[in-house]
Amino acid sequence: MKRVLSLFFISLVALSGCGQQNAEQSSNKNQEIKVGGRCEDCEAIYESPVPFDKLKSVDTLPGFNTKGPKIEISGIVYKSDGITAAPGVVLYVYHTDQNGIYPKLENEKGMGRHGYIRAWIKTDAEGKYKFYTLVPASYPNSNNPKHIHAIVKEPGKSEYWIDDFLFADDPLLPKGKIQNPKGGNGVIQPISNGSILKATRNIVLGKNITGYPD
Repeated sequence: MKRVLSLFFISLVALSGCGQQNAEQSSNKNQEIKVGGRCEDCEAIYESPVPFDKLKSVDTLPGFNTKGPKIEISGIVYKSDGITAAPGVVLYVYHTDQNGIYPKLENEKGMGRHGYIRAWIKTDAEGKYKFYTLVPASYPNSNNPKHIHAIVKEPGKSEYWIDDFLFADDPLLPKGKIQNPKGGNGVIQPISNGSILKATRNIVLGKNITGYPD
């Protein structure tokens, strides 16, 4: 009987702790500044298998060691002034495979339509991030340029989209300058470096983002 009561007490404590954690997360969410307008699929950023406070500034997306053009993409995330580095910013990225589709696993949960080629990274103390992946393919039978989707979550603000990572050498890339790019220019220039391409993209938080405070 004592054991049953002990287990019951432990269960109550566990449930209480879980409820408190959920309440804190909900409270923090409610206190955030809402920016970026409607953000379809942005909830996927919370599907990180690693808690935000444990994320690293460098990650490798699934499939990197399979056949295809490998690329290292890195950069610095700046605060809205475009000068000050922004640490602790979570960047969620995902893209298609070499056939231009979002490959799925049998046990997909949550935002399964994003496929499994995705990653969550968090800027370091200097605002730096880096990820390794394969250059994605364009959607089958389409004129859409190949791209990498990106969602940003910075402390104190709601998550929001920034412009896709696009590839300067892509023949499907629209001609001319992209107007008012969210987060700054997303067109990267891959440079060959032996067996891997390298490219850089710096991001400015709030740039051309609806509702972002001055």
